[in-house]
Amino acid sequence: MKTFHDLYPSIISLENLFESWQEFKYRKRKKPDVKLFERYLEDNLFSLHKELKNKTYRHDDYTSFYITDPKLRHIHKAVVRDRVVHNAVYRILYPIFDASFIYDSYSCRIGKGTHIAVRRLENFARKVGRNYTGPCFVLKCDVRKYFDSVDHKVLKEIINRRVKDENVLWLINGIIDSFKVKGKTNSFCHSESPIRPRTGFDSESILAGSQIKSGMTKKQEEKGMPIGNLTSQLFANIYLNELDQFVKHDLQIKYYLRYCDDFVILSDNIGYLKSICAEIDYFLKENLKLSLHPQKVTIRKFREGIDFLGYVVLPA
Repeated sequence: MKTFHDLYPSIISLENLFESWQEFKYRKRKKPDVKLFERYLEDNLFSLHKELKNKTYRHDDYTSFYITDPKLRHIHKAVVRDRVVHNAVYRILYPIFDASFIYDSYSCRIGKGTHIAVRRLENFARKVGRNYTGPCFVLKCDVRKYFDSVDHKVLKEIINRRVKDENVLWLINGIIDSFKVKGKTNSFCHSESPIRPRTGFDSESILAGSQIKSGMTKKQEEKGMPIGNLTSQLFANIYLNELDQFVKHDLQIKYYLRYCDDFVILSDNIGYLKSICAEIDYFLKENLKLSLHPQKVTIRKFREGIDFLGYVVLPA
């Protein structure tokens, strides 16, 4: 694995901070907090650069509010200066980590997105079902409360494998630790209403082989990422890239694609899909402290239609 050193000067450079500001302010210039920051732009960015250089920078608190789109979501918004820092970090780290992601990861990546993911699903179904002349089953899964459940320690360890600049890690750790889930909150990532399986399997039976006993811990684990942060988009892909690599290289599954916390696997063998689902759930629990949503694990025949990313995908 290639590692990266001496990234901090690039992140905190005035050039990168000004570029980050330009990218951040797009479609936000009329917002009062953005207008106020821009009024004293040079002073604000020079001050931010100095704090980052001297490592006196501290991430501020978030503003919390709810939106409906259409389900109720709990959003946390950082102040403008922190969001500029998020952009600065993202601009340097994104190309480093994106190069390590699998091709069939489609969320928050340049040249990807929902439409391309849906077309890829159609392409997979055509290949598995031999142009719709043979059987094609689709295992569809959702990671339970993904953004709420990302473990800070695990995320930091994953990033540390590739980033070997202590100053960058100090900054990243500050961003990660700036937010913790308190009590019961909503999942921030895209999710869909479950379609009950019509294959004779229910989600509980599919996951039956993956139960793990968990004991009490003395210290409350720190978890959660705010959907409002640009860095959360990158961290979300970094975290679940561990799952992607496991599925592609350990399980050697060819027809797999993921969009954020939703993923599908296609096969002409329904028993095979049931068996690998339990393996995946076990991997998530053991390695990432996540689990599959028991009500959102389904196996369906492709010809019945697959509800994925807001589209119902059917044979053409």
